Amino acid sequence: LKSRGLKVTEPRLRILKLFDKSDTRHLSAEDIYKFFQNGNYTDVSLATIYRVLTQFEQADLLIRHRFESDKSVFELNDNGLHDHLVCVRCGRVVEFFDTAFKKKRMQIAQQHGFELGAHSIYLYGQCTKCPIPASIDEETP
Repeated sequence: LKSRGLKVTEPRLRILKLFDKSDTRHLSAEDIYKFFQNGNYTDVSLATIYRVLTQFEQADLLIRHRFESDKSVFELNDNGLHDHLVCVRCGRVVEFFDTAFKKKRMQIAQQHGFELGAHSIYLYGQCTKCPIPASIDEETP
């Protein structure tokens, strides 16, 4: 936190620790608030969580994603070392890294005269574990 110009406070430490230790990589402000309300941190308000998330995003500690919805989720910034598969039905997000895919991105960028920096790639589809069945309209050709 100090190296990013942020004062070390208890709410910031709690939120950063949650991102670091959580099995869920993409957390919304509401997810964090519910987690804190179910534990011993009921003194952290939703407004504080939103403020800290914005500060962390500005300090490049977190990356904000919207995954085709109005709800923002955040994840720790790993400098773009993975991409995302997003289920359009249930919203499930799977992170993946593929060396061949990375090489292909680099080739495409070079072909078009670009040098790649940070990136964000989302691939949308329906997951095979989707709990939400296809609607009748979607099954009709």
